[in-house]
Amino acid sequence: MKKFFLPLLVFFSLLPAVNAQKAQKAVYGVAFYNLENLFDTINNNGKYDIEFSPQGSRQWDGKKYWQKQYNMAYAISQMANKFIPDGPAIVGICEIENVDVIKDLVNMAPIKHHKYKIVHYDSPDKRGVDVGMIYNPKFFKVLHSNSHRLTLEDRPSFKTRDQLVVTGLLGGVKISVIVNHWPSRLGGERASSFLREAAAALTKHIADSLFAEDPNAGVIIMGDLNDDPDNKSVKDVIGAKKKISEVPVNGFYNPFWSLLDKGIGSLAYDGKWNLFDQILVSQNLLDGQSKLKYWRAEVFNFAFLTNRSGDYKGYPFRTFAGGVFLNGYSDHFPTIVYLTKGIDGNTIQSEE
Repeated sequence: MKKFFLPLLVFFSLLPAVNAQKAQKAVYGVAFYNLENLFDTINNNGKYDIEFSPQGSRQWDGKKYWQKQYNMAYAISQMANKFIPDGPAIVGICEIENVDVIKDLVNMAPIKHHKYKIVHYDSPDKRGVDVGMIYNPKFFKVLHSNSHRLTLEDRPSFKTRDQLVVTGLLGGVKISVIVNHWPSRLGGERASSFLREAAAALTKHIADSLFAEDPNAGVIIMGDLNDDPDNKSVKDVIGAKKKISEVPVNGFYNPFWSLLDKGIGSLAYDGKWNLFDQILVSQNLLDGQSKLKYWRAEVFNFAFLTNRSGDYKGYPFRTFAGGVFLNGYSDHFPTIVYLTKGIDGNTIQSEE
């Protein structure tokens, strides 16, 4: 298995520093983005890869590939804002075919100057898609990483994406990130729910192991979970709470639950919004015990990422629709949480 690396953060000074020894105030963005079939043009996975080749139904050639890569890089570049002018410190990604497409991504003009590093392991998924992470080394330093495989005793042929675990120092503070792309709803939500619940159980086991290793280090669970915040896999198996006040020690807060309640989603299907792309934060990131503190969450539903007209107006502007190349971005919006160090979130809010 191959592995590589990446990080990113952002400085936001509320007051001028008194001296060089004063603790640095900072805001860090931790994001997730489903890149929707970021495949190269080479058919190296037989029938599962033929459509993403020049001979396939999508006529996936070099021109389309590089347009797709530029669009993905541009979308990531636009995550920068006044709180994180250098963009997110960490971006978890999924639906990427291999490490080579991630290398091409981080070398695209819109984000090349960040010198993103990569963490990636090959997964056994039948379609050949993996999860990964890119990060800005200015803000995040990788200590170690590994991947965890979901297996089912009664389904030995079952294959899905591995779960990536990256532990490092974000602004000098230890934190672990678990990047997921849980099994799809193929065959229907109810019929396939047990697969996502099994994936959630593996994620929970990983998180519990991280807490046992270092109770003071923050843990973030992120990914395309293929379930909403109120589905059993997230709500019951992970136990992620809608309200901060309800989160127990070693538990998780799901800031995207309240966003979905407000009608904000990361993808849409059949006239309904879902919020599959979630980022869960551990209890010790809520009270500042880890020296990093959760501040806010956001869905990046930028206008340029959105269909502006037609039957799918307001939906994410994807790469293909009905077999037609649209030169769009992804069928998912990216999501982000902001963590602060040495700053009161309420004070930052007053600066908006």
